[in-house]
Amino acid sequence: MLCPMNESELVPMVIEPPPFTGSIPDDGIDHQLPDPTSHDGPASASGVRSVIGIDVGGSGIKAASVDPVTGSLISERIRITTPTPATPDAVIGTIVEVVERVMDGEGAAHLDADAPVGLTLPAVVRNGTVSTAANIDPGWIGVDAVDVIGRALRRPVVVVNDADAAGVAEMRVGAGRGDDGPAVAGVVLMLTLGTGIGSALFVDGTLVPNTELGHLPLHGGDAERYAASSVRKAERLSMKSYAQRLQEYLELVERLLWPDLILIGGGISKRADEFLPLIDLRTPILPARLRNQAGIVGAAMLAAEGGSGS
Repeated sequence: MLCPMNESELVPMVIEPPPFTGSIPDDGIDHQLPDPTSHDGPASASGVRSVIGIDVGGSGIKAASVDPVTGSLISERIRITTPTPATPDAVIGTIVEVVERVMDGEGAAHLDADAPVGLTLPAVVRNGTVSTAANIDPGWIGVDAVDVIGRALRRPVVVVNDADAAGVAEMRVGAGRGDDGPAVAGVVLMLTLGTGIGSALFVDGTLVPNTELGHLPLHGGDAERYAASSVRKAERLSMKSYAQRLQEYLELVERLLWPDLILIGGGISKRADEFLPLIDLRTPILPARLRNQAGIVGAAMLAAEGGSGS
């Protein structure tokens, strides 16, 4: 049974650990930036001016400094390829690298020395502990991610499911906000199409965490093995063929949830005009506005307020 988020599930932790001694490579800067706004004053009710958001994906680990109110990135977005295998030690080392680069960049002027970090993982995360590992190394299962990442970064850390973070961003400052008003009422489903299929479910703006609807059964296996964007690339599907697969998956979740709105995010959302017109559902469907930056933004927003997803 799906239950609304308990605020205790995403609790930041301040830890005083030994310093990280790894090195930082010279490549991996992504210069795709939204237009910044002014960030001279406090950006949240907690007084946080800006926050570091990190999105750990199956192919890349991305980070930036974020205004937690507007959702604007106020530093360049740093990207480093996700290590293979994506073990906790390897991924945490890369997380430290991307944070160091953000702190060395232009956005550092808006970051306090102990600025909190919001971080996503492609996994079920409960009370800071990783419970699944479909698109990350199995060594993560049972790891207290808040503890080990907080020790490496020496900062307050909030860790959340990647699709949940993306959904929070879209509901607050993206396509789920409605016409410049509050979040869309009713049942809203955000799907991220990438290495797998992530899902974030909202009921009247409140997040139902860790839904993992990419693992619904379809054609004898997990749906994401049939309709994720990575499958489209691996099998060299045309957009028309991919849209047919996505149609099957969307009909499945539509019958299960009867949502009032479906949002499509992930990197492929920038090509939404090529496949969404081919989808025929009774549910309205829109592309995400924040595209592949939604995870960074949502994680930062949650970190700024201590982890609440509602």
